[in-house]
Amino acid sequence: MAAWTFSHYPQAHGKGELAAADPLQASSNLPSPWVYKNFTVTARAKYHIKALVLSKHHYWGIGNEDALSSYDLALGWGPMSDPIVINQLDFSQGGRWFNYHWNNGPPIDPSEIIAHSSNNHIIAADQNVLEAVQSFKRYDVVELDGYLVDIQSNMQSWWWHTSLSRFDSGEGSCKVFWVTSAYSL
Repeated sequence: MAAWTFSHYPQAHGKGELAAADPLQASSNLPSPWVYKNFTVTARAKYHIKALVLSKHHYWGIGNEDALSSYDLALGWGPMSDPIVINQLDFSQGGRWFNYHWNNGPPIDPSEIIAHSSNNHIIAADQNVLEAVQSFKRYDVVELDGYLVDIQSNMQSWWWHTSLSRFDSGEGSCKVFWVTSAYSL
């Protein structure tokens, strides 16, 4: 598993929360399942997030996950978009995991870190979204819209399920995010 630590990068600047609002998630009026690259995509929730990019990782592999999603974004909002908090944390990503750690005790309660950050497996709905995600940099405030989705292979016994909770961590806690709109603020 490859992990990249970003503690040697410049620190975040600003005062207070740079992206204060919680993500918006709704499960009404969802589109019917659709086929994408020999996979069936099922929307589980509409999703909108304005957040700070804590880390971005590009995947180059040949597996199903990499064929669908070449980028993961670790995103933070609320207290996890506050430079005073995030400058006391180190972030890494690799193997489709997002990790954080601290040196002298957590800057906020760990349950708040979990509730205000997420790893997002980004599936770009089109080339414009992909190019926007490619351009995102650490500490950019970004806004993304789309759907949290489950994916089922049409060719083999393989699936990828999204988390619908903001309060989970560990395996299965990532968002599988079909992104229809993405931009940096």
